[in-house]
Amino acid sequence: MNSFPAISRRRAFLSVLAAAPLSQLLPVEAAVDEKSPFRISRRRIHQSVMGWCFNPMPVPELIDHCVAIGLEGIEGIDRKFYPLAKEKGLQISLVGSHGFASGPVDRANHQNCEQALRSAIDAAVKADAKRVITFTGMRVPGMSDATAERNCLDLWNRVIDYAAQHGITLCLEHLNSKDDSHPMKGHPGYFGDDVERCFDLVRRMDSPNFRLLFDVYHVQIMNGDVIRRIRQNHELIGHYHTAGNPGRRELDHLQEINYPAVMQAILDTGYEGFVAQEFIPTWDDPVQSLRHAAEICDI
Repeated sequence: MNSFPAISRRRAFLSVLAAAPLSQLLPVEAAVDEKSPFRISRRRIHQSVMGWCFNPMPVPELIDHCVAIGLEGIEGIDRKFYPLAKEKGLQISLVGSHGFASGPVDRANHQNCEQALRSAIDAAVKADAKRVITFTGMRVPGMSDATAERNCLDLWNRVIDYAAQHGITLCLEHLNSKDDSHPMKGHPGYFGDDVERCFDLVRRMDSPNFRLLFDVYHVQIMNGDVIRRIRQNHELIGHYHTAGNPGRRELDHLQEINYPAVMQAILDTGYEGFVAQEFIPTWDDPVQSLRHAAEICDI
């Protein structure tokens, strides 16, 4: 009796691509059969997409592609499109708030950050979403790490009860500060660039409504050891993002992260939230890029 699991010809081909020397590889786009496009079927990983990555594609068009591919959520889009996304059957997987630059590390930003977070919590409730993003912000010249941490904690503690009352989880995103090649591939000067510091901030918040947004791409750049960190800290993680490294590109053979293994590690922790695709497409057809990423993660 054959004890090996059945896999599609297309999935097997993609596995060969992952193992072959780069010099022998065809473009990954060649693996996609347009006559029978992949659609998510396993749904053990609940996949979402970060909308900004697919600009300038109109959001309604992106929503339709997400539905066709079988994604379950969308984030990073203008809130005016939330009703349309929900009408089409997508969940709002994460609601934006204040930006990553003007964060609570600087007390001068506290009033604006608090207002933005409270507004985002209200928007999340209206959209039946469960998570709102937050950031540390950029380092302040001359400020000690201890002071910066305290400033962040003070701001988050001003809104955490409001989040908890509404069943919303605030998710702190760790970002890399190394890549200066593109304004969205890296964020030089970002205070929360050490994932262990971010895990510690989550612990110090000591609330089930405050968790880490574990961006696999950023963690790989700054700290590495992705799977071990997921296993050791999974109870502190409330959301995941993906992208290929280097370049914040597709999850293809030109990047270094073994995403099927990472997805399996996430599943092994019992995680039931969203994993959002947040790569910047480089292929000629960005929808094909998204379809490929969805298949890689549909383990």
